[in-house]
Amino acid sequence: MSTMKAALFDGQGVMRLTQLPKPEPGPLDAVVQVRAVGICGSDLLMNADKTEPDDLPTGHEVAGEIVEVGEGVDPSRIGERVAVETIGQGRSCGDCWFCRMGQFVQCQSKDDARGGGFAEYILRRAAGCYPLDDALTWEEGALVEPLAVSVHGVRRGDLKGGETVAVLGSGNIGLTAIAAARALGAGRVFATARHEQQAAMAKRLGADDALPPDGPAFWDALAEATDGRGADLTIETVGGKSEATAVQSIDVTRRQGRIVIVGGFRVPITVDWLPPMLKEQTIAFSSCYNVLDGRHDYELAIEMMARGQADLGQMVTHRYSLDDIQRGFETAYDKSTGSIKVQIQA
Repeated sequence: MSTMKAALFDGQGVMRLTQLPKPEPGPLDAVVQVRAVGICGSDLLMNADKTEPDDLPTGHEVAGEIVEVGEGVDPSRIGERVAVETIGQGRSCGDCWFCRMGQFVQCQSKDDARGGGFAEYILRRAAGCYPLDDALTWEEGALVEPLAVSVHGVRRGDLKGGETVAVLGSGNIGLTAIAAARALGAGRVFATARHEQQAAMAKRLGADDALPPDGPAFWDALAEATDGRGADLTIETVGGKSEATAVQSIDVTRRQGRIVIVGGFRVPITVDWLPPMLKEQTIAFSSCYNVLDGRHDYELAIEMMARGQADLGQMVTHRYSLDDIQRGFETAYDKSTGSIKVQIQA
């Protein structure tokens, strides 16, 4: 049995290299050689909470080349450059009601034991491997996943052309949410940003302004732009272990406006539901990506990037090899390095 190099979290704060069996495709599968994989904020949070070592590699922002396919997959796909939808369609059964509705992330019979992109190869359903436009680099291909998350969130928020959008947080998903909102027709976009490099990048990706999350400056700018109403649509991208951004999303959204929660809250939080009830706000939750209005969010994300509507390549500030993945994680943790998106590249 052939093996591959992979990085596993050891449960004590370190990503360590090991050898694992190279995946073999089953029916409808594809083996993808990983060319670039991003370190996501969720990777950092999950590792921080782990006390047991990993058995399989993680990593879900993956671009690579199909090198082998299983029964039922067109062999001409070998050699295809793809962005890999690792969480939903790439692991879905394809047969349950949710899959038939295009809601692959909600699949009732999802395959869990597949491993992620912090390795030389990754195995997924071929249907979840989306061809990359020739204009996109591997680096850009690995940004399709976070952009698709934000495209889904903005679409869940039913953005209408010309509306004012507030994006809470300028981490990777906040930044891609700014780009997605702009590409989908937002009139003005205001973001919160905790770090200088994030604020600068937010403006480069289309934010009218990016301001500290604490204090009155953010609301003041938003209120001035909307005659005191607040945002038509707010995208919350922070989550974490505090209710602060959930409460802030209610505060900065206008009466009868919409709020989409994209950030993952890691602990139970307490929110006073009276203010959004009195303001008649609509609150929706958004998880990953799926098919909406007949098109998968991955398709739209690839199209936006290929057309130059979302110039995300500039987000990648640091690049490391798989051999040096621990340094990559340390850089991603430490925002004093100026890091925005750290990628592991082959």
